[in-house]
Amino acid sequence: MDIRFLESLIAVIETGSIAAAARRENLTAPAVSQRIQALEKSLSCELLNRGSHSVEPSEQCLALLPKMRNLIQSATELRDGLDRSGLTGDFNLGAISTALTGLLPELMHQLTITAPQLKLRITPGDSRTLYEQVVSGELDAGLMVCPPFSVPKSIKMQTLRHEPLMLLTKEPIEPINIKKTLLTHHLIRYDSNAWGGQIALQYLHDHDLSPELLCNLDALDAIYIMVEKGMGVSLVPSWAGLKSGEVFATPVSDSDDYIRQLVLLYKSTPRRPKALGAIKEILKRTTS
Repeated sequence: MDIRFLESLIAVIETGSIAAAARRENLTAPAVSQRIQALEKSLSCELLNRGSHSVEPSEQCLALLPKMRNLIQSATELRDGLDRSGLTGDFNLGAISTALTGLLPELMHQLTITAPQLKLRITPGDSRTLYEQVVSGELDAGLMVCPPFSVPKSIKMQTLRHEPLMLLTKEPIEPINIKKTLLTHHLIRYDSNAWGGQIALQYLHDHDLSPELLCNLDALDAIYIMVEKGMGVSLVPSWAGLKSGEVFATPVSDSDDYIRQLVLLYKSTPRRPKALGAIKEILKRTTS
């Protein structure tokens, strides 16, 4: 069984179509279809439910999927084992939305210079989901908000940024007027279910503030736009990529209790130690 055929099947499942998988694999659609058909013949079962505009994995495929991923990972590790530098092959990195725009572009640029054969496979997501994926081994590392609990000894973190809580407003305000502003404007709330949003919620509780809620969002860029349009105010961390201009950001406190930490989270015994080391060094250099 050719591992490349399994990789093509995974690409079809992840992208939702043979055409999209072909683009990702740099193949033609007929070539990808032939690989899937060869797998189906080899395994004596249908692997895809084919629709007019999309494909989905069959029940048999879903049952085999974990073993397929393990085979691909083992093959990758076998190939990587022949590379003394440890800086080739794939590295699975998760990232929250603000890291996607604030940290990843420079990281990927630096990797093209220092490790051009290392391929980052990026998985976007929220911090809670990315944490679970790192713990389970689906991801090699994740750029996320520091977990609001003690992590097990099998997990390590590198702190990248300290992001103090800010009040976003359409017009500039004095720090002394922060509480008044919160009580006289609609609050566009940074989702309290998000780990970063829990810090904003804690600030409101600690200061006995109950502003009128407009909406609840786990999307800082969208919150910025809504404040820019004058729809309300918001308590958010000073994330990488926060722009100044049409929106004003006022620090709400000097306390460490209201700081969001952005971290690189990974296993203490990583699958790709040299690749992880290169990524950690670049992030340390570019975020300091």
